[in-house]
Amino acid sequence: MDLGLAEDHFSRPMGSIVAPDIEQLKMAIEECKKLILELPEHSERQKDTVVKLIHLRLKLQELKDPEEDEPNLRILLEHRFTKEKSKSVKQTCDKCSAIIWGLIQTWYTCTGCYYRCHSKCMNLITKPCVKSKVSHQSAYELSICPEIGLDRQDYRCAECRTPISLRGVPTEARQCDYTGQYYCSTCHWNDIAIVPARVIHNWEFESRKVCRSSMRYLTLMISRPVLKLKEINPLLFNFVEELVEIRKLRQDILLMKPYFITCKEAMEARLLLQLQERQHFVENDDMYSLQDLIDISSGRLSCSLTEIHTTFAKHIKLDCERCQAKGFVCELCKEGDILFPFDSHTSVCYDCSAVFHRDCYYDNSTTCPRCARMTERKQDEEPVVRVA
Repeated sequence: MDLGLAEDHFSRPMGSIVAPDIEQLKMAIEECKKLILELPEHSERQKDTVVKLIHLRLKLQELKDPEEDEPNLRILLEHRFTKEKSKSVKQTCDKCSAIIWGLIQTWYTCTGCYYRCHSKCMNLITKPCVKSKVSHQSAYELSICPEIGLDRQDYRCAECRTPISLRGVPTEARQCDYTGQYYCSTCHWNDIAIVPARVIHNWEFESRKVCRSSMRYLTLMISRPVLKLKEINPLLFNFVEELVEIRKLRQDILLMKPYFITCKEAMEARLLLQLQERQHFVENDDMYSLQDLIDISSGRLSCSLTEIHTTFAKHIKLDCERCQAKGFVCELCKEGDILFPFDSHTSVCYDCSAVFHRDCYYDNSTTCPRCARMTERKQDEEPVVRVA
């Protein structure tokens, strides 16, 4: 039989001859496979035949899944799918787990959760976009691997409901360490990720196997500051010294912020933009993202935040006369340099925000001098009520 090795199998088929071409290609592929086995190993002719076999298979795939005039944007279950133009990058379909051959197949990527799939698989998608869950419910599962058991799942995949079992019949059951539930091999590819619950309760950063939907959710959530550690696990600060250091740096930065927002030079230099990747650091000192905790563990955050803290303090105390003028003199001893609330050796009055030397403040048994003056001034301004 003629294998059709000289034929141009990359020309587009014409309507009525598609079915016959498919049958002919299948026969040619089988003959080509037999010929490869008969030819001498590593011979030039065998190598050429292997190349032809690849071409025949690509042609067959093209005929089975012909490129259509697909729209550039498709919206499905809150996914916003855009048609990909890349032809050379090999991807895997998140729905059918098969390879996406960009050269001959149309495929889409969700701009929200980066779900990838063949055009032909789109109508089979049942899972909503993970980004919508992130937008409406920005919270982590904070129990460590909360397993409920296969019986509670009716021995079915938690996502697509395919029958599964731990014995691999009919399909292997794979547990997601984040949700604690079991999934089939199509919904769980043995991806690994750092699990937030293990970080918060155990300060453990070992990556664990998670399902595809959990992987996408954790990826989208990793930079969101949704962890209030002092409420979830306040004891963590007693055992992790790096957390205490970062908390102090963040508290100092919040004390520096009022200087910057009223300083023209600081606004022009855009000093606060040095923290634009961690915007929550200039808003509060108790919310953390999972990425913050990962960077604290690795030591990366301590280095970068210390450098930024030094830059901020230098502007206020040395470079800017306007900011220097907003410093304090200790009214208890009236000695020493100008004080600022973020200095390590100072204490701040909770009522009026006046700054004192720490030793002077705790040794002083009287009330804060500034608070006393403000109280006296307020009493003087109150009108005197005369009794007729």
